Amino acid sequence: MELFPPIPLADWRDTKETLHRFSQVVGKIRLAASVRRNHWWNVPFHLTGRGITTRPMGQIDDNSIFTIDFDFVDHQLRIHTLDGGGVAIPLQGQSVASFYRDVFQALDRLGVKVAVAIARPFDLPDADRRFADDTEHAAYDPAWASRYWQVLSQVNLVLEEFASRFSGKASPVHHFWHTFDIAHTRFYDRPVDQPSTADPVTREAYSREVISFGFWFGDDRFAEPAFYAYTAPEPAGLAEEPLRPAAAWWDPRDGSHLAVLRYDDARGSDDPRATVLEFYESAYQAGARLAGWDIGRLACPGGITDPRLRRS
Repeated sequence: MELFPPIPLADWRDTKETLHRFSQVVGKIRLAASVRRNHWWNVPFHLTGRGITTRPMGQIDDNSIFTIDFDFVDHQLRIHTLDGGGVAIPLQGQSVASFYRDVFQALDRLGVKVAVAIARPFDLPDADRRFADDTEHAAYDPAWASRYWQVLSQVNLVLEEFASRFSGKASPVHHFWHTFDIAHTRFYDRPVDQPSTADPVTREAYSREVISFGFWFGDDRFAEPAFYAYTAPEPAGLAEEPLRPAAAWWDPRDGSHLAVLRYDDARGSDDPRATVLEFYESAYQAGARLAGWDIGRLACPGGITDPRLRRS
């Protein structure tokens, strides 16, 4: 299959907006039914051979262990319990309201009780509307849903390769239902005191110095798919540092800067995979050097930390 096939936002925006809210319904279940981990690592989705998964959850709240998987081959949501029970829900032909109803009815049939604290979208324009009342978002084109998962899967492996070069504390490569992006974050063990106005999500996510790398499908602020990276807190002079390839740039955003490489610029290069890896590496080197990270100590060439194994 073509590496980085076209996925222009304008062509699938309606499907994306519906899928984003479907994912938030399931993501909030994951949030309620999983053990909290540092920097919210328990919350995002992971990729599978057919779509995305919550991973196993439950047990801590007296529920059976269960998983919820989006299957973008057969276009179904699949809920399974450890005792072999299962329910499949079609993704096509659903509004957010009907999807929300069907998911909780399925959980009830399986004996799973989950209390979602705020059953509304998080940080989306309709954040004041309950999922149960959203009949507006009801578009689902199977071809574009499959393309979304295929692109995620390809970017996932590029990020996994990039992650292998770092031996410090780092997040998994995971897919966030909040911003609908896929990301890998590197940490430096230097605490960051967030301002008192920071919300709890931000405070936990950025309680240490980080450099994050990812990909998103586009939104109202940047209406095309792109690869990105940022350093937080942002060190002075970061936006003056060179990025590679030449098509990448530092984009001003909310008082800081985001390193950006358009998806179409990467896919149009002679070697798209190498181009994205070069972009991430240039953003990392710039941020880590200016932030005073010990780049040499944290390096992990070839995924190997032992010096003797590296030499051999």
